[in-house]
Amino acid sequence: MPTVAQHFARLQRKAHASAPDVASEATSPVVLMVSGGADSTALLVMACTSKLDLRDGRGPVRIARERLHVLHVNHHLRGDASDGDERFVRDLCARYGVPLCVEHASFTELSGQNLEAAAREVRYAAARRYVRELCAATGAPRASARIVTAHTASDRTETFFMNAIKGSGPAGLSSIPRRRNIIVRPLIDMTHEELCRYLQVAGIPWREDESNADTSYLRNFVRHRVVPLARERNAQLERAIGATCDILGEEDAFMSQLAGNALRTCIRREDEGLVVLDARRLASAEIAIARRMVRLAYRKVAPAERLEMRHVEAVLACVARGEGSLSLPGGIDARMEFGTLSLRSPIARERLASGWLSVPGSMPLANQMVLESSIVRVPDGSDPVEFARTSRAPEDAEDRDLVAYVDAGSLGFAERDLMRLLEAGDAVPAEVYTAHLWVDTPAPGDIMCPLGMHGRSRKLSDILGSARVPVAERANVPVVRTLPGGTVVWVGGIRLDERFKCTAASKLLVKLVIRAYDRIGAHDEG
Repeated sequence: MPTVAQHFARLQRKAHASAPDVASEATSPVVLMVSGGADSTALLVMACTSKLDLRDGRGPVRIARERLHVLHVNHHLRGDASDGDERFVRDLCARYGVPLCVEHASFTELSGQNLEAAAREVRYAAARRYVRELCAATGAPRASARIVTAHTASDRTETFFMNAIKGSGPAGLSSIPRRRNIIVRPLIDMTHEELCRYLQVAGIPWREDESNADTSYLRNFVRHRVVPLARERNAQLERAIGATCDILGEEDAFMSQLAGNALRTCIRREDEGLVVLDARRLASAEIAIARRMVRLAYRKVAPAERLEMRHVEAVLACVARGEGSLSLPGGIDARMEFGTLSLRSPIARERLASGWLSVPGSMPLANQMVLESSIVRVPDGSDPVEFARTSRAPEDAEDRDLVAYVDAGSLGFAERDLMRLLEAGDAVPAEVYTAHLWVDTPAPGDIMCPLGMHGRSRKLSDILGSARVPVAERANVPVVRTLPGGTVVWVGGIRLDERFKCTAASKLLVKLVIRAYDRIGAHDEG
């Protein structure tokens, strides 16, 4: 997103056309996407004979011929007409001496995607692949390469109306951007009619797609029905909407930047297919920013899926209530509990379970195991440390390390609330749950103060290594924390943190036990 100085400097360069009319010495490839229609044919001719602005800070300049390459994708959707397009582009490239790459596409399986979107994805995927090949062959940095499309002010206007009809926010209404990463659109200020006149004057033919007259397609309906009516009110319709799209695009980019910064302060845990947010921070954000934060968080766990407005509103409704869950597109589970909003993909749910563990309560782990928590009162007159030691499994038992006793006070749990839970017994009403712990897996950078090291800290990865836990199995090790991204309390079956051990002053303990499913409900000795 440009600053004021950058924005007006670009306009000044464009107005004065100060760039020299000489071929660039740059070697980075410029791939022109040419279908054979009027717009892309004009793009190829202009790239070879005049100046184009590649959005690289130099304004409109002549492009060195050795940089130019053409990509044509034959979708084979119109039979002989598609092959005729390919022959036309081949002849055009031969005429101007530009190397051509032809890709062939097949659309036997669309997986619910509409044909236009699928064809667009194929074209851009082919363009990115071609750019990578060219950059690898020349040693040019990919960031300085360009994929150039022939989108016009007419295309931009049609897309604006299409998105408005379907219902869209600022991102959709900003329509087609002038540039997105290495993709640039130097003809975005020219209309389709202007490019047709340019080719007619030059005596250059082009190909027509007969399907463009079929108004059953939304774009064609907008092109032939909506735009002509709107132009009756404003003869400069494309210019007016183009200016609107530029404003909306820049403001959308600014809002996205704000939302991205806010999201970073809100993330409590992030893993493959999992994002946990601080719901209190999310709830206190302005609604316009919060909506974007939800979309950005969702994109982290489902980058290929699309979240509709109704989904975003449903998620924020759960955040406002402080509870609730729902399923989002792509099988994403959104769950609001204990002050956090978690988004989990199916892949994340198949791994070691991560989430809140109520005290008392239980949650499933990997490998047919379950983690249970309970509240234990130290008997009057007993030494809490000795009580916790002797209440674990016998010294020679294999599962001794699968039991841990934690001082409830060190976890910040109020004794009064724990007593209520203890007195409630097996019939604990949902509203009584006030104590909880977060359970997930080891994360890069985790540290703890292992019991017996007198407060010295150590990396969790080193502790797992000392315990001879294979790297491939570490993702199945349960880590109990105070909260998402919080302090490690217990590395299940391996080590307790010194800060949460039982002391002579302990009165209430939280017992953590890892059991096999077939042993749920069994009792340890003591």
